[in-house]
Amino acid sequence: MIGPVASSRNRRRQPRRLAAIMVSAGLLSACSDAPLPDLAPDVPKAYQWRGAGGTLPTKPDWWDSYRSSELSRLVRAADAQNLDIKAAVERIYEAEAQARIAGASLLPTLDFSGDASRARSNGIERGSFQTALSASYTLDFWGRNRATTLAAVESARASRFDAETVRLSTLTSVASAYFQLLAAQDRRAIAERNVAAATRVLTVIRQRLDAGTATALDVAQQESVLATQRATVPPLDQTIEQTRASLAVLIGRAPERSLIRGGSMAAVRLPSIEPGLPAELLVRRPDVASAEAQFAAAHQDVLAARAAFFPTLTLTAQGGYASTALTTLIRPDSAFYSLAAGLTQPVFEGGRLTGQKDYSEARERELVQTYRKTVLTALSDVEKALVAIRQLARQERLQRESLDAAQRAFQIAEQRLNEGTVDLVTVINTQQTLFNAQDTVTQVRLQRLQATIALYQALGGGWVRDPKVSAAADPLGVAR
Repeated sequence: MIGPVASSRNRRRQPRRLAAIMVSAGLLSACSDAPLPDLAPDVPKAYQWRGAGGTLPTKPDWWDSYRSSELSRLVRAADAQNLDIKAAVERIYEAEAQARIAGASLLPTLDFSGDASRARSNGIERGSFQTALSASYTLDFWGRNRATTLAAVESARASRFDAETVRLSTLTSVASAYFQLLAAQDRRAIAERNVAAATRVLTVIRQRLDAGTATALDVAQQESVLATQRATVPPLDQTIEQTRASLAVLIGRAPERSLIRGGSMAAVRLPSIEPGLPAELLVRRPDVASAEAQFAAAHQDVLAARAAFFPTLTLTAQGGYASTALTTLIRPDSAFYSLAAGLTQPVFEGGRLTGQKDYSEARERELVQTYRKTVLTALSDVEKALVAIRQLARQERLQRESLDAAQRAFQIAEQRLNEGTVDLVTVINTQQTLFNAQDTVTQVRLQRLQATIALYQALGGGWVRDPKVSAAADPLGVAR
């Protein structure tokens, strides 16, 4: 799952690193001697979403489904340059190094030493030479070193999923911020149009004041409406510039060096919903996979803590050559060797081993519950996103109907104002109703876009169905 995080070179190296760790440690099976407990919460395999019976027609580059070239450019820039993602990749290397360190305990240690000395006594000079190779190996009868190594390997695997979680969160943040920029620009354009409309009305009222058919109060009321609309522009300008600065940080650039134009939400395509959303997609969420890997690491820690109660057997050996003359250093009579075996059994450790075992077991039980909650949270995230998409679509449709009515009312009121056949209170009310309706529609549209982003994030990104998988082999139709 970490594929998109690192460069192509790093993507090729990372799986090989973990595989090398496991091969060198003799861990090709990568499974513990004790069975893992059942992690799955009580969720039926044929789970159906109540929010909607469909899924996004997604692909790995899910941001392209919005049909915005600038958004795609920004997301790809963040994928390559975001500093949080780069830091997460380095944490992968840290965890892999820890796994290699832990795996070294399963292999013997070899040390070479050489020594030469020369001394003079009673006018006689003597020299001595010695070379030796020493080895030490702790037999892993009870699997303690193996379990410790497996725990480190699982932790390294979890770090890869954690990095993918950071990546997914970062890329969805880019999309969300970009849509906020578009919404702010749309609202600013609406505010400018409203200022123009309020100015037209004020011009007519002043003409009527000159003609004696309006009062100074009428003029003051409309001036207040105009000033209120003008006051909405600076906060929107502030939002636009601040959002551009936030986007610059997300793509790893200084704000003054980034060029983000934006535009309008009208140019963004809303992804459609198609039938057939399988709950199995949730197993691809990186946070779920990370929780599972963390539990597997904790399970191995339990096995290591239990094995610590048993004795350890250490084998040592040393061999080499020693001679008083360099010319006779490697003669058979200069060779020496030594072999030794030591058995160590914990007798009294003040409860340290018992405490470590109890801690590891409690940690394992904790992570079982954490995993189950992560799965249920993932299901809830998808449900909420689907409900939001459906209800916001309905709300936008109703708000647009309200906006259409408000526009017709204002057009009629403005026309009758020019004809002198409407009171100014009606004109002011229709203006404010129109202005509010326009702003509301824009904000609901933004919420709809953000709901689709939330669904992508809830599903762990974009996924492609595999047409080669038959319904009989995979009734859910999920590409594996």
